[in-house]
Amino acid sequence: MIPPLGFGTWRLAGRECEEGVADALAIGYRHVDTAAMYGNEEEVGRGISASGVDRSEVWLTTKVWPDDLAPERVRASLEGSLRRLGTDYVDLFMIHWPNPRVPLAATLAELTALRDAGRTREIGVSNFNAAQYREAIDLAPVIVNQVEYHPYLGQEALLEVCAERGVELTAYRPLAKGRVSRDPVIREIAAAHGATPAQVTLRWLIDLPPVSAVPKASSAERRRENWGALELELSAEDRARIDALPKDQRGVETSWSPQWD
Repeated sequence: MIPPLGFGTWRLAGRECEEGVADALAIGYRHVDTAAMYGNEEEVGRGISASGVDRSEVWLTTKVWPDDLAPERVRASLEGSLRRLGTDYVDLFMIHWPNPRVPLAATLAELTALRDAGRTREIGVSNFNAAQYREAIDLAPVIVNQVEYHPYLGQEALLEVCAERGVELTAYRPLAKGRVSRDPVIREIAAAHGATPAQVTLRWLIDLPPVSAVPKASSAERRRENWGALELELSAEDRARIDALPKDQRGVETSWSPQWD
């Protein structure tokens, strides 16, 4: 359901963000990821408008911060996001991080009501561990969990949930902050295909049926490079070599993180 390759906008701001979104859509991207916390929803909205691409063709995701998960604040958060984005709906509205101080059932009930009202087409979660993801799916029509996922961090427990429940996973930080470009295994695979390490990594991720990826790219060159992953084909041997890399190296850890799988 979710376009497999999206344009992430974390830490993009101002003209760089607006022009980046417009350029990404001109290249062919149809999936744009933002959040209330990113502080760039106005620029994202302007970029979509400037692109000339019809709003109905763009899968637009935004998120509610964990401080705003009480039902009345969830609704206010989405309405604020819609105003800033200049649209009357988003395609996906997500809980940005779990908040154990707010009952998940109450938050998801409000997200479902917003979905039923047409303010978001779908609802999801982000940074949930496997047990939390199962709980969310049991409570509401949640379709996706957005988490850190790259060649150095495995997500087998979450992929198992996806297989069990017919839901999806979106990978943020998919290029491990550029580390993949220095990896000798990934570089060797890329050279054999006349591709780049970023393209190999993104293809490795999105070849898994329930997985999409939202790499950030500040330059037009990188946006085009990442988009080129869609034209690449990896062999089973290529995938096995990347699968064999260490999978225990997490880059995103906060004081409010759940207990990871």
